[in-house]
Amino acid sequence: MSGDADFVAYVLELLNPLGRCSARRMFGGHGLYGDGLMFALVFDGRLYLKVDALSKPDFVAAGCEPFVYSGQNKPIEMSYWTAPEAALESAEDMAPWARRAQAAALRKANAKPKASKKPTGKTGRPL
Repeated sequence: MSGDADFVAYVLELLNPLGRCSARRMFGGHGLYGDGLMFALVFDGRLYLKVDALSKPDFVAAGCEPFVYSGQNKPIEMSYWTAPEAALESAEDMAPWARRAQAAALRKANAKPKASKKPTGKTGRPL
């Protein structure tokens, strides 16, 4: 576990140009937060950054890989992709990738919530 903690500390140093970031243990890894939003995770010694439809092509072009876990019947791909290897070299190299991840997390947080599919009674209130 010490190696994971050391890697998380190193990643937080790389993220210094973005402002205050923090890490929280979760699901055998660490969630990385900035401005209250989770925009990255560290799992099994790898850094994964939040992506969305707008930022994913950049990660694909850089040869990054998605975070995938085994679901009940099939692998599940999450909206987090590995950071480019070169981005792990310095805070300057990491900054544009981490900003993309923060922007994706912010877009997700600001997205309109999906309509509730709960049945309603005559008053229009959920049952």
